[in-house]
Amino acid sequence: MGKGARKKGPKKDKKPKVRDVFVARPFEGLVAEPELIAMREFVPSATARLSLAGETDRTVTVGTVLPMAAAAFVRSDGEVFVGMQVQTRSSDISRDLGRSLRWALEAKPGDVLSVPDTTSEPAEGERLQDLLVADAELDVALHENFSWWLPEDTEASGEVAISLERANAAIMPTERLSTGAYWVLAGEKAHLRWVWPADENRLLQALARLSAAGELSLGEGSRYAGSFRAHGLLVPVWDLDPEAHAREWSEPAEALGDRLRTALSSLDAEPLNAAERRSRDGLIGRQLTLR
Repeated sequence: MGKGARKKGPKKDKKPKVRDVFVARPFEGLVAEPELIAMREFVPSATARLSLAGETDRTVTVGTVLPMAAAAFVRSDGEVFVGMQVQTRSSDISRDLGRSLRWALEAKPGDVLSVPDTTSEPAEGERLQDLLVADAELDVALHENFSWWLPEDTEASGEVAISLERANAAIMPTERLSTGAYWVLAGEKAHLRWVWPADENRLLQALARLSAAGELSLGEGSRYAGSFRAHGLLVPVWDLDPEAHAREWSEPAEALGDRLRTALSSLDAEPLNAAERRSRDGLIGRQLTLR
């Protein structure tokens, strides 16, 4: 009997393999996309109330980091939190967060979801886009420490106290200048990191247009440092004078934002010229990718 004749037929009880497709832009379609990316990637301590779709009597707050980097937990006073910065992830962060959010809606005070569910087969209605109001903005509140982990007048103890101490020690001074735009003091350097909700190729062209015109900085004491990719969007970064306070960059950042929006709107009618294309090529060489 040949080898082909000896092959066994397919197992009837074997489940079909689910293809895990990487979602490059997991928060697409949500107005809160820039803030979600910022809270996921570089904002140290911040919270924001989520606008939930559908009827529910519970409120949920999204936070940058939770105790022990948990995916979600319910404080002893009943306040519900979902964490953005966790240690495990699947191919679709929006689905991970959606599952954590669904868990949180049913959890009780004191319950903790240590890690997000990244292994269950995908199901309908469990991504953030299914659970949040799509056009709702995220009103982000920055904190100087992580005391919001605990109800007022509560002392941390055990592993939470250790986690709290470590988290507080890692915080870099950070201020929000506008939607998705954050000033951060990193040691002896200060930066502006700005998540833009635009197609990354078009944004790169707009940045190149401003660069070629000498209009890409925020003025004296600043320079364009480069950009990084995060969850499908381009995040330009500027080096800033660390001696200047964050509020001193608010007006220059607003003016720069207006110039960028004007440059973006001009691309359809006016393609890049030779000088702008050279600028774009130079900007491309100053990129990196975060996942």
